[in-house]
Amino acid sequence: MTTRYINGRIFTADTDPAYSWAETVVIDDATIVYVGSSDDAPEADHTVDLEGRLVLPGFTDAHTHLLMAGAALGQVPLTAARSLDEIQTLLRDARAADPDAAVLRGRGWLFDSVPGGAPTAAMIDAVVDDVPVYLDANDYHSCWVNSAALAELGITRDTPDPIGGHFARDDAGEPTGLLYETAATQYAWAHRDETTTDADRDADIDRVIEAYLAAGVTGAIDMAFDEFGLAALQRAQERHGGELPIRVAAHWIINNTGDDDANLAQVARAAELADHDASSWFRIVGIKLILDGVIDACTAAMRHPYADGTNAEPIWPVAQLNPVVAAADAAGLQVAQHAIGDYASEIALDALEHAVAVNGEKPRRHRIEHLEYAAPGTAERMARLGVTASMQPVHSDPAIFANWAEMLGDDRVDRAFPWPEYEDAGALLAFSTDAPTAPHEALANMYVASTRASALDRSVAAIHPQFALPLASAIGHATRDAAASVGDGDWRGRIAPGFAADLIVLDADPFAEGPESLLSAHVVETIVAGRTRYRAEE
Repeated sequence: MTTRYINGRIFTADTDPAYSWAETVVIDDATIVYVGSSDDAPEADHTVDLEGRLVLPGFTDAHTHLLMAGAALGQVPLTAARSLDEIQTLLRDARAADPDAAVLRGRGWLFDSVPGGAPTAAMIDAVVDDVPVYLDANDYHSCWVNSAALAELGITRDTPDPIGGHFARDDAGEPTGLLYETAATQYAWAHRDETTTDADRDADIDRVIEAYLAAGVTGAIDMAFDEFGLAALQRAQERHGGELPIRVAAHWIINNTGDDDANLAQVARAAELADHDASSWFRIVGIKLILDGVIDACTAAMRHPYADGTNAEPIWPVAQLNPVVAAADAAGLQVAQHAIGDYASEIALDALEHAVAVNGEKPRRHRIEHLEYAAPGTAERMARLGVTASMQPVHSDPAIFANWAEMLGDDRVDRAFPWPEYEDAGALLAFSTDAPTAPHEALANMYVASTRASALDRSVAAIHPQFALPLASAIGHATRDAAASVGDGDWRGRIAPGFAADLIVLDADPFAEGPESLLSAHVVETIVAGRTRYRAEE
């Protein structure tokens, strides 16, 4: 069946400004067959009058964590709590609201909301001490727990720090309740995975897909995929008759075990899965490596120390990183490397150059994730190597920026999240949210990208407005370029003939009304493969 959408303002996300706008689009089944003026539009079986509404390509969240985001939507939200008292009140209220729960989970707390940036188990124990409490930091690189959780995890003064992480300890060597980096993943998250049921994961997947569709997101790229996520997505496909309501590409997480053979075995597993049953709805496209931590916790690997004189070593030493990257490149897998500090992005690019030297020239499109602070010249080097810059505007939200800036404390702060550098260098720039480390809503993400103002707290002034992008560019990076970042740029991400009919309709036009309207706009309809997957209630 063909459907014609007329009388709209259709932003196509074409790179040529002459073709960026249209007033009619015609869909035949799952494919766009016409984009242009209403006068020249072909007849169709069904006609929809858009009544002047704005139509955009569906957003692709180019870096997200589906299971975690779905779970987070059901946990205690702590980002808005800006003091310990507020955090404790939220935890006390959540415990009172569900007294039969065997565990309490929260997410999103900020380091500068806790006295001295040093959360302790005793702070949680003061309000909840009868069940284990697990609170993921806003960046999801640290986990704050209470005494019951420390006991449940078996963490004592004798527990050694894992590779790439550590336990906060007091002067006597006792763990104080904060788990950094791999200490969080290998203890708190591993325990979470063991105690979460398949039914829980199914609910998490359904919850996040529903939330994404309501936000106008038609595609997602999962950046820490594992056996749990694989099974959950496969079950979701079965529930939906072999399809999914949104398109999902995934990167298999590779954990540094300290053993080269074990690391390479993980790459082999990713390659095996990438060759199996790939479809336009769900496929594994590459691997994910976490090279460092985050600036907020002083765990990102920097060329120069933080303001307090400390620094952090990479989670992946070069000697162990290079063989993994080369093996993945040889297998045709896309390599995505989390690199927030400038030293981390440097060794990430070194590893990619090593892979080229080992495997020779061939088509490849690797990625670096986050790039919150990268040294001058990094963007140009990435452009030469054909490496995608995968960045998250919502991570630069001024409401959560103060601690980030304080940890660096020097002129490096002046080059935080410099998106125009990557545009000017000619690197592919893909935007995303990294949910649940930030809100998943695409329109709020575009507000931060186009203003450098806060979508979380309108009273906070914009920071680094010189790095804001024109709205058309921001949307292009979150639709067209996000799709291209996993090799889909020739069939989705734009509104063009022959492309997948993945598009959304808004009830406001920020191009005409200004970017502020992005914070009040709503998605009226989300269409994936020509079918309405979400329609707002009147």
